[in-house]
Amino acid sequence: MKLKYKSIVYLIAVLLMIIAGCKKGSKSPVEDPKKETPVKESDFCKSCKKVKSAVEISALTLKPGDTIIMESGDWVNQKITFKGNGTFQLPIVLIAEKAGQVNLKGTSSLIIDGSWLVVDGLNFKNGDLSVSKLNVVDFTAASRNCRLTNTSIVDYNPPDQSIDYRWISLNGKNHRVDHCYLKGKAHLGPTVVIWGANDVLNHRIDHNYFGARPELGSNGGETIRIGTSTYYLSESLNTIEENIFDKCNGETEIISNKMSRNTIRNNFFFESRGTLCLRHGNNSEVYGNYLVGNNVKDAGGIRIVGEGHLVYNNYLQGIATTGQTCAVSLLDGVPSSEPSGYFQVKNVKIVGNTIVNCAQGFDIGAGKGGNNRTIPPANCVIANNVLQLKAGASLIRFTDIPENFFYEGNVGFGMGAVSDPLAGFLIEDPKLVRNEFMTYTATSNSPVLGAFRGTYTFFQSTDAGANNLDDLHKKLLKAKDVGPLWVTGLGDQMIIKE
Repeated sequence: MKLKYKSIVYLIAVLLMIIAGCKKGSKSPVEDPKKETPVKESDFCKSCKKVKSAVEISALTLKPGDTIIMESGDWVNQKITFKGNGTFQLPIVLIAEKAGQVNLKGTSSLIIDGSWLVVDGLNFKNGDLSVSKLNVVDFTAASRNCRLTNTSIVDYNPPDQSIDYRWISLNGKNHRVDHCYLKGKAHLGPTVVIWGANDVLNHRIDHNYFGARPELGSNGGETIRIGTSTYYLSESLNTIEENIFDKCNGETEIISNKMSRNTIRNNFFFESRGTLCLRHGNNSEVYGNYLVGNNVKDAGGIRIVGEGHLVYNNYLQGIATTGQTCAVSLLDGVPSSEPSGYFQVKNVKIVGNTIVNCAQGFDIGAGKGGNNRTIPPANCVIANNVLQLKAGASLIRFTDIPENFFYEGNVGFGMGAVSDPLAGFLIEDPKLVRNEFMTYTATSNSPVLGAFRGTYTFFQSTDAGANNLDDLHKKLLKAKDVGPLWVTGLGDQMIIKE
């Protein structure tokens, strides 16, 4: 097969990136590597197959190590089924001839069905699946260890917003969705959904840029939904990390976690009118996230339901909402709740978070009375948090009276006079100032320095509040290494205000 030199160079570079998504000896492609496997240019295209239609892809008999090159141009009304079984060392790759220039339109969709399959560089834009009601990209229930990377889905909407399909639908196990760009979903259904099962799923969603999603006006407008209430006790071990959520306004729950023992870490939520919501399930961890509301209406914080969650080392700024969508809210539960209801908040630890210029720090028992919620949170810890609030803001509101709460090492300031400070809260100016990234850090004489109290195995620090900006978060706030390689300008309009 003859290929232009530039195409060969591009394909070699991308395959190196694909291999870099796998860790040698791992059972799943979702972990980062310590070593890269070298690829020899002379060996690269021995098993390349160039195609120009879905029919040609379906006709192929694929074996481990094969690469299918999709010809640049418009692919209109193409229902692609990518089926095969690669191996960890020899995945089967479906790749654009030139990233971003394989344009899938009309009723085009993609099914990923097999194991160790990698899809790279596609551009879905201005499609409509209202007739087929297929998902734009669908990982089948039988699929394992597959990856979607360096791909864009933009404005793939039906004319009727009540039509429900997903842009990325994850069944199966051990999949990775990374460095993708998804923007403009204006119809019913989560942008990305992880379907529940009574098993470990181990999916990883990382380094994606979720662009603006308009308000749907009803439930079903999540940007990411993890599971359903049916599987709320299943420990699914999914990881959502290092993504950007930019003006994701679909509904109240931007991320809706509905299964147990998941990790949501190091993401950046910018002016998104909703919350990071632990809706069902237990024992999940939420840490290292930046939530910047810029005082935009309905841009909310972290919303907690369930047991055993760890919420720590998060940074929240400019959250103007109160009650259930304030910086950190712990909801009342429903007596003998059904799986789809609201279970009591119990044994949750909220440690080492920084809350700046927000209208309300904490709401304990939020939503009391609504949806039959009458059971207050119990046996929780609020420790080593730093709050520098707006004038007249509420440090902590007791919508319901909690049972057996423990407070220590918290520093609060700016909310007006406090006649009877809560034990475990120091009312003193934490002396936080703006830095070059327009977030706030402690000055050299801040009382938060050296103020960490207690021992918490999941988060150890010397200072109260969230950690200072590290290189990972500096890159995240500038949208570096997020989204496809071929999409430029992502994050240029994200300007953090007071």
